[in-house]
Order: sequence, then C-alpha cells, then structure tokens
Amino acid sequence: MGDDSVSVFANRKSLGPTQFMNQSHGDEVVHITNLVEVDPNCDALITTNPKISIAVMVADCIPLLLISKEAVAAVHVGRAGVLNRIAVKALMAMRNLGAIDVHAILGPSICGKCYEVPFALQQTVIAEHPKAHATTHKGTPALDLPGALVAELVGQGITYEASTICTLESQLHFSHRRNSPTGRFAGVVSV
Repeated sequence: MGDDSVSVFANRKSLGPTQFMNQSHGDEVVHITNLVEVDPNCDALITTNPKISIAVMVADCIPLLLISKEAVAAVHVGRAGVLNRIAVKALMAMRNLGAIDVHAILGPSICGKCYEVPFALQQTVIAEHPKAHATTHKGTPALDLPGALVAELVGQGITYEASTICTLESQLHFSHRRNSPTGRFAGVVSV
C-alpha cells in the first residue's frame, strides 16, 4: 500500500516553490540556493533564498525547523538523527552562512511514553543523550527523542518551542508505527 501520487503531487504543489529531500536517517546537510529537479539525499536542507521554501516530511520523527533572519533549515530528526547530531550539524552550517539568532520549532512527533525500543538500543542512545531516557505507559524501555533534541538545542544556546502532540496518539497526524509506511506530514519553512 502506498500514498496516492495524485494527492501527494497536489498537496506539494499547493505549497508553492518548495524543495523537498530524500531523507535517509543520515547526517547529510545540503545548502539549497535554488530549487533542484531531483530531491537531494539528506536529512537537513538549508536555504538563504527567500523565494523558495524547504520542507521536511515525517510520520513519527521530529520535524525540526531552524529559523533566523539570515537562513533557515528543515531537519529530519529521528533516532539516528539524534545519535549523529544532525540538528547541531544543520545549526553549524546555518552559522557558517551568517545566521546569528536562531530559533527552533519542533513539530509533532512520537513521545517518550509511546516510542518503545529494546533495552540495549535505549542504553546506546541514553549513553550519548541522557535526556532521551523514557519508559512507556506499560513500563517498557523507551526513548524521548524530543527531550534529547531540546537538551541538545539548549546546549547550543538556541531558543525553542516544541509541540506536545504525540503522532502515535493523535488521529490527526500520520504515524509510521500506527499506520505502517503510508502517509507523511510536512514541516515547511522559508527565510
């Protein structure tokens, strides 16, 4: 089962000139100056061009938007993104482009009470990101990725606002764990 390609195209077109990315749970950051025909393989897009928007697609991962007067970034932050510090890499790339006061917006994502993981995986993540420690509603090991990301951003001196919506619990949001691979929502930003 997949998404209806006609609906996906219409939804994307309604956003105006917007660059999307092929997200890979990696640590690649790409600076976009103009729209490109083939979506770049990366987990963070940055632009300084006010004539285009950039987008991140998610269905449990965190859609992170980094905003400044000089540049913006759309960042895909899942478990791998937290481990490889994709948010900090995007922030550093923005600062290299002249961004000074950066503000972060964390969109809806799966919460620590719902993101159950094996104990060994939990321990691997919390060894690097203690604020990721969580326990599910039923008492099993879990990860609080928004908590880990907020701690990382605050450590970089970034102001933030974070959604408290859990994508698994909300019927208004797509969730990979609830709906398998179909459906995504977007975080979109422009300078």
